[in-house]
Amino acid sequence: MGVTEARAFAAALAVAIPAISTAYAQARIGAAGAGAIAEKPEVAGQIIVLEALPELIVLFGFVVAAMIITTLK
Repeated sequence: MGVTEARAFAAALAVAIPAISTAYAQARIGAAGAGAIAEKPEVAGQIIVLEALPELIVLFGFVVAAMIITTLK
């Protein structure tokens, strides 16, 4: 495996692993959030924020992948 392939693989892992982790977290948050909203509808805004926060992990992974591809030569 050459340097280019290794960089591509590292960049793919930098996005894939956080994406899988985020999907798992959002599934758990969504299930708990649905129950919380059923009991107390006024917490819907907080649940939406909690559901969106894990997406930042994927964005950080994308930034790391971009840095891997563009800065390492």
